[in-house]
Amino acid sequence: MRRPPDEALYHALPIAEEALANGGVEILRAGLIDDELFVTARHAFDTPATWGEVLAEITRKLAQIYALETDLSEAEALAEIEAAYAADLGATVVDEEPPKPARSRQVAAPKAAKPKAVAAKPKAVEAPARPARRTAARTKATGPRKPTQSGPRGKR
Repeated sequence: MRRPPDEALYHALPIAEEALANGGVEILRAGLIDDELFVTARHAFDTPATWGEVLAEITRKLAQIYALETDLSEAEALAEIEAAYAADLGATVVDEEPPKPARSRQVAAPKAAKPKAVAAKPKAVEAPARPARRTAARTKATGPRKPTQSGPRGKR
């Protein structure tokens, strides 16, 4: 089956104005061709773990885009993306609430009288420090290398 002439074109995204003005290195490109995902990537980092950081930053930016363009909040969009990402990678689904322990059928001994407790000052609760995020712009790249391309990856 032949496609109409306008469908034979590949509709690439424009390059960001900041990249055109300041230069940079494209590290990732993804496109759909006949419902198949094609990815071209540059071996830009010393370790694969850095790609995890880059993908996390991309995920946050995608959630922001959905929040601007739909009725979803950024948190809702992020939760949907995270759930689908984890499921696609084969993660085990974990219930949000842990199961309650079964009650024992043993009869409890009578409780001893408790001495009156002196009211204690409430303890201050401190949120754990969030680790610093590294973005692609702040991550040391290993320099330009020949781009690699993966072929079709299943139907999406």
